[in-house]
Amino acid sequence: MKNIYFSTSIDQSDYSDARTYYHDASGTMDLMHLGAYYDPGMEFGNFFDHIDDYSKEYCEKEFDRPFSGDGVRIVKSHVFCHHIPFLKKHWPECPIVLVHRPNDACLGWWVKCGHFNITYPTYDQYYKDLRNMSKIIDEQNEYLLLSWREYTGTIVTSNHRLADALKINPPPEEYDQDYLVSNIMVKVI
Repeated sequence: MKNIYFSTSIDQSDYSDARTYYHDASGTMDLMHLGAYYDPGMEFGNFFDHIDDYSKEYCEKEFDRPFSGDGVRIVKSHVFCHHIPFLKKHWPECPIVLVHRPNDACLGWWVKCGHFNITYPTYDQYYKDLRNMSKIIDEQNEYLLLSWREYTGTIVTSNHRLADALKINPPPEEYDQDYLVSNIMVKVI
């Protein structure tokens, strides 16, 4: 989602230096994570692994907490894959972007990008250790692929096609991302 974040349609008020992470997995020091992440153990969305136990209004207050601007808000969470029916029911007008990377490639990329030394978002409280992280990635991908098959949508192959599917302005050309080259599949449902 990083390369869609730079669209002029996106509310970037969730940005802060503390909500960034740079790493050199690609060979150069690149900004990889920015803006608010919502997951257990994080600054926001600490209850999102049980989001369906909460009201729509309560969830919306949590979605809004890091934002103060205008535009489309990106709410990123790994645990949303377990709650797609809840999200579709309560926010049918909001597109959901499913991002899939194969289990081993996902774990390998995470290790290459810093492992438990990633400073933002932090994963150590929720994922605990490498064995648990691998298990959770497998489970999350299983749920994500169930939703991939269950819901109709648009498969996109780049962040510019994603912008088209989301009906937002494309990000500047310097933020081009080809999802096939990145070994990810992306579907908007």
